[in-house]
Amino acid sequence: MASTAKLEMSHSSQVAVPVKKVHYPFWFGGSASCFAATVTHPLDLVKVRLQTRGPGAPTSMLGTFAHILRNNGVFGLYNGLSAALLRQITYSTTRFGIYEELKSRFTSPSSPPGFLTLLGMATTSGILGGIAGNPADVLNVRMQSDAALPPAQRRNYRHAFHGLVQMTRTEGVSSLFRGVVPNSTRAVLMTSSQLVSYDIFKRICLQKLGMSDNLGTHFTSSLAAGFVATTVCSPVDVIKTRVMSASPTESRGHGIAGLLREIIRKEGFAWAFRGWVPSFIRLGPHTIATFVFLEEHKKLYRFLKGI
Repeated sequence: MASTAKLEMSHSSQVAVPVKKVHYPFWFGGSASCFAATVTHPLDLVKVRLQTRGPGAPTSMLGTFAHILRNNGVFGLYNGLSAALLRQITYSTTRFGIYEELKSRFTSPSSPPGFLTLLGMATTSGILGGIAGNPADVLNVRMQSDAALPPAQRRNYRHAFHGLVQMTRTEGVSSLFRGVVPNSTRAVLMTSSQLVSYDIFKRICLQKLGMSDNLGTHFTSSLAAGFVATTVCSPVDVIKTRVMSASPTESRGHGIAGLLREIIRKEGFAWAFRGWVPSFIRLGPHTIATFVFLEEHKKLYRFLKGI
């Protein structure tokens, strides 16, 4: 990764002094996302349960929380955590790393990249991140929704790697990339709306609102980015969750278009924002935590390097 190098004015001489460009490790984004995922996993679990709920299941976020606690205990809120961490290690490391590398290599420190340039970089990194993280994403959705299924239909994966082995043995390697099209589409939308909007909002805070590059700016920018990302990604997120959680018999003969027609027939167009509130309650804090942890990674790295 690389910091956006900039010119700072010396208070004494008012002469532009170039600040050394810092190249951060590629894995910083994935590491920050893992920390954030650990904090927000219960909210992500509730979101998945709401999106895949069956007849008689709770219809509210608080009702779903209470149902999980009553039936599975506190640790039930962390079902699928190993898959969630594996997803961040693959998906987030790839998309954050490539996005920051592209910004570092193809933009000038004295001229920050424009919106369309950032959007192109985010699209590229989002596609690659979506493909890299798809197997873990399938596991994440399955492990989170497993306890909500009837006992006879549960897959009972013990952890992420057990799930990978079981899926490959029983459903073939292709099962690891089930839903890769909506997942990659969502990854593009997520990366574009989350990372690009964070950069834009942070630039506005620093240049237009006169804020300092500190925790307050990082919090404000990431909160706004989380709102944008939740709204943009909601329709694809619902489709992705439905496709990935479907059993082989349910998914057989139903492509994405067929699944979409079936959802619209049964639920109308309200399906597109089903679970928006828990999605935002999860993605807002996750976005804030990710960027705050990322900025702290960078701050510590600069301190250790004496920059």
